[in-house]
Amino acid sequence: MSEAREIRLGVLGCGTVGTSFCQLIADQAEVIEARTGIRLRVVSVSVRDLAKPRAGVDASLLTTDSAALVSDPGVDLVVETMGGVEGTRELVLAALRAGKPVVTANKALLAAHGPELYAAADEANVDIGFEAAVAAGIPLIGPLRESLVGEDISRVMGILNGTTNYILSQMTEKGADYADALADAQALGYAEADPTADVEGHDAAAKASILATLAFGRSVLGDDVHTEGISKITAEDIDDADRRGFVIKLLGVVERFDDGSIGARVFPAMVPKLHPLAAVRDSFNAVFVEGVGIDQVMLYGRGAGGHPTAAMVVGDTVNAAMNLVAKTHRRVVNLGPAVVRPVEDIESAFFVSLEVADEPGVLAAIANEFGEHMVSISSMEQEDLESTARLLFITHHAVESNFRATLTGIEALPAVKSVGRVLRVIGS
Repeated sequence: MSEAREIRLGVLGCGTVGTSFCQLIADQAEVIEARTGIRLRVVSVSVRDLAKPRAGVDASLLTTDSAALVSDPGVDLVVETMGGVEGTRELVLAALRAGKPVVTANKALLAAHGPELYAAADEANVDIGFEAAVAAGIPLIGPLRESLVGEDISRVMGILNGTTNYILSQMTEKGADYADALADAQALGYAEADPTADVEGHDAAAKASILATLAFGRSVLGDDVHTEGISKITAEDIDDADRRGFVIKLLGVVERFDDGSIGARVFPAMVPKLHPLAAVRDSFNAVFVEGVGIDQVMLYGRGAGGHPTAAMVVGDTVNAAMNLVAKTHRRVVNLGPAVVRPVEDIESAFFVSLEVADEPGVLAAIANEFGEHMVSISSMEQEDLESTARLLFITHHAVESNFRATLTGIEALPAVKSVGRVLRVIGS
């Protein structure tokens, strides 16, 4: 380090988050120094295009050589905001192996290679910070790594993607259909031109894998997470939920079972209107952490945006810098690969709608299929159509494979015209 308590920062990437980070460091450097005795200074920023203007970032610090930035002995700590996976992985590993702490907001990178990066950081005795990788402006990773490290956590559940929550909020509150709500989200900058990662649940799945690894101390990768998105949710689904006292939210749920196996899922769910998650609107996120000692803790805040994300990156950078000066680091506990329970073996409550012939004996035949597969019905409603009837069921908790077998049996009944939307139900 150039001075006893000056930490020189190299920043990989200068998009929305990287630019906000550089601005925050410039604005808050004196406050941070007064509080910690450490002066943070950005000395190099790697970008793709040197000619692109970046408000608040000194153009003399820009470079297109990311590898040189990482290996530069004049850089003490690396902040990664460039995104991507494979090329970024090599840069992060190089920084860690050179004894430089790394702070990243890259959930896709951690979902694919987290255990390898955590191990490299531990071997080099430096920090890897990733508070901003999950839930943007919510300080969630720190509590899981530190405040709750001794807690017996059983489940982490919540809204992990601001884009999908905004879309579902628009559909619920304004009656917008999916396509219009998505277009609105794109116009406001909440959704990318290609929204697939958000609306198909992949972004939330990456975050869920990180949360599962931290909460349970076992390696869970993004590919381990059962993933369903919201692109098939319709205005009719929103209305069905509303008239029964529910709203639809995209949830990430990770949980540990009595046998030590771990469930990791992302799916649209019907949430009771009185549940705290039902009131989480627009681009906000909220996460419940459940454990033996704490019962339930809920954390809430902005789930998207350059400034909220950059604020978490700054916090991680300060902590990593302090540990670098103190010659210590924070470990990510990893007890080996998780045993991930297949979604078919996990219990849920379910909502399903059926269109059937309006004739005697139909309901009894359907109820028989539920009974034969050990799925108990919590409630049933009938809506009369012109020549058919629409039946809507909510079940008690049942093993998913049993519920799917029930649907297979119901679909084979001659009187059943179609099986409509199937949604999981929480908090019922």
